[in-house]
Amino acid sequence: MKVWVDADACPGVTKETLFRAADRAEIETILIANHSVKIPPSRFIKMVTVSSGFDVADDEIVKRLTAGDLVITADIPLAAEVIEKGGLALNPRGELYTEQNIKSILNMRDFMDTMRASGVQTGGPAAMSQSERQAFANQLDRLITKFKQQKK
Repeated sequence: MKVWVDADACPGVTKETLFRAADRAEIETILIANHSVKIPPSRFIKMVTVSSGFDVADDEIVKRLTAGDLVITADIPLAAEVIEKGGLALNPRGELYTEQNIKSILNMRDFMDTMRASGVQTGGPAAMSQSERQAFANQLDRLITKFKQQKK
């Protein structure tokens, strides 16, 4: 399993959690973004910079991932593509996207886009809470532990 990070909009606290997990679990973690992202020195953490453009980083992640890889993203259409390709998708707030929930999440996203396009002010997402940070760390640990146990 590799961990792919949609790093363009990934919160700093999430990246820090990922960096610690990569070194602790010795799991290759690759950040993909259309701008340089500072990463710590580690043989398990890499940065790939792609050109600017709509969905360029997303397309690169989908192209490179293999079944069983984990993608960290808040981008719901990207999560849907990851699941379709046999990967796992986890958002920075700790929500695991699955075959069972991705269609309804995608439908809600599309509905909210339609509302915003018609002029309804929906506001942005709330700041990440401490409980969401913990939920992300816990879910990441569960996924890594499950992968390590399957590898044995």
